[in-house]
Amino acid sequence: MTGVFTPEALILLALAIPAITGLLIPAFHDMPNRREGVTLIGAGLLALTVWSLLPHVLAGARPEVALFQIVPGISLAFQVEPLGMLFALVAGSLWLVNSVYSIGYMRGNNEPRQTSYYVCFAVALAATMGIAFSKNLFTLFIFYEALTISTYPLVTHKATPEAVRGGRIYLGLLLATSMVLLLPAIIVTGVLAGTLDFTPGGILDGKVSSGVMGLLLALYVFGIGKAALMPFHFWLPAAMVAPTPVSALLHAVAVVKAGVFTVLKVMVYVFDIDTLAKAGTADWLLWASGATVIIASLVALRQDNLKKRLAYSTVSQLSYVILAAATLTPISAIGAAMHIAAHAVAKITLFFAAGSIYTAAHKTEISELDGIGWKMPWTMTAFGIGALSMIGVPLTAGFLGKWFMLQGGMQTGQWLAVGIIIASTILNAAYFLPIVYRAFFAVAEPIAGHAVGAAPNADAHHDHGEAPLPIVIALSTTALATVLLFLFPDTFLALAQQMVVVANAGQ
Repeated sequence: MTGVFTPEALILLALAIPAITGLLIPAFHDMPNRREGVTLIGAGLLALTVWSLLPHVLAGARPEVALFQIVPGISLAFQVEPLGMLFALVAGSLWLVNSVYSIGYMRGNNEPRQTSYYVCFAVALAATMGIAFSKNLFTLFIFYEALTISTYPLVTHKATPEAVRGGRIYLGLLLATSMVLLLPAIIVTGVLAGTLDFTPGGILDGKVSSGVMGLLLALYVFGIGKAALMPFHFWLPAAMVAPTPVSALLHAVAVVKAGVFTVLKVMVYVFDIDTLAKAGTADWLLWASGATVIIASLVALRQDNLKKRLAYSTVSQLSYVILAAATLTPISAIGAAMHIAAHAVAKITLFFAAGSIYTAAHKTEISELDGIGWKMPWTMTAFGIGALSMIGVPLTAGFLGKWFMLQGGMQTGQWLAVGIIIASTILNAAYFLPIVYRAFFAVAEPIAGHAVGAAPNADAHHDHGEAPLPIVIALSTTALATVLLFLFPDTFLALAQQMVVVANAGQ
């Protein structure tokens, strides 16, 4: 597609493909195979489109498209810069894998309203592309809100009282934070800076006092509720009532990634990390993000429900990105960008595994998983790889981001950041490794009337094997990607480095 379409046309295609897919899916409501075929084709075309944009960005191009002007100085416009390209690659690629997984999960569990599920998923990806390629704060805000609204029906998909309650918390908190905190921050920024465009070197330097800059930073960070910084994090555990593919969307593909991506983009292209460092107005953010990392990890330790443990793990892991950005060094900003990609492939693997367990064994609690690895070796091996990446073990993608974050903290003497990363790594191991141990080495009570086999707990799971093949294919693919991203990080690392170089060049 690189030679057929101009970069500007590819931007429009990336926005249009998931939107058109969402429009076409209802036409095949009574034909599941064709409906899911449309989903797979749309997801495949989106992945091809965003990867076709990559060579242009790596070569230094910054293609942009302006659709229309709202008022003088405010337009709906798109531009592809390195950080947005990285985010688009992650979301665009994982939609295809999640679509394969969704086919196995939705059919395997006889989920209702499957057509509306696939429609909302496609619309959510269109909104995600809009966020990734936003040229200014106005465009980002429009698509940020569209993402919230399009994912609400997914959170409430089961239509149970619990799902409705979780959806109410999800929608209420995300809309409240964006309207009450984020929108005023954008308006004040436009008035003081005279522009809303994302600009290398920032747009606020020399135009506001350090006190105003600190206040604006707080409005942005807490107003971007999708980043799940405490105390505005509890929408995320509440949303775990959704089907597992939706949880994967929330945690890995779109929603929370849109949150931390937006925080990082604002800090780099609105404030500029060097400007923040000189003003000394971001020190509090180091404490706030560090507290979220540790507290969420401690809460995760107490959860027996597998999805809830993964949810609090996400709250903790997201704040790594904010912690790295708050360290205010180029190398830690690179670590933040790399962690967005690494967390995506690892966390989607973990949620895929949780859904696989639910589909095949109908188990949701960690205490029920003794010996399950002997009946579901593909699932639990993939889970183990994802867990090792969350911990930050070498040969998995999670090591890369933490390594750059640690380097940034040590270079600047930010020993608080270094200590938080080390302590949280130990906590990561404490709440992930016992799950893997249970799956392969723990011995549970055998079922009456059945002999205990050679495997530690094969008998306790005698009535099931692996989940349907599409689920196994999807989780195996993302587990492999978690390792490949460590072995071949050049593409994502080049984008992260370009982000820093371009920002510094703008000063």
